[in-house]
Amino acid sequence: MKRQTTVFLIAVMCLCLFCGYRALNSQAEVKAYAATAAGKAVEPVITVLNPLGTPPPLELKAMAPRLDTLEGKTIYLVDDGYPGSDNLLLEMEQGFKETYPKTNFHYVKKSTFMAQKDPALWAEMQQKADAMVIALGH
Repeated sequence: MKRQTTVFLIAVMCLCLFCGYRALNSQAEVKAYAATAAGKAVEPVITVLNPLGTPPPLELKAMAPRLDTLEGKTIYLVDDGYPGSDNLLLEMEQGFKETYPKTNFHYVKKSTFMAQKDPALWAEMQQKADAMVIALGH
């Protein structure tokens, strides 16, 4: 009994919405017909809104200059915490050490979450690193 009542109420609400929508269209049609009969041209007015808005302009930045050589340099390999990036960086470190034996490679893991800055690590790298490689997810 309760289910039948619920279905009936939903049907009545849908019927009311349909009839109300049709009545609104009818009023608009009546106004348009009256304007046309009076000799006035009626053009439909359409308003379109863009939900995305306008993005701010991009500020282009120059790339960091390349090092002349990696010999004797300190390169930081920074893990931002994305799953699997530690495996990638450790493999890279091993391969780099074989290819560049005179270069010091230093693997570090950020103490903050992926997108957050790690001021202590950035300060350390500014003092000690000549370059860095960061493993960003995706």
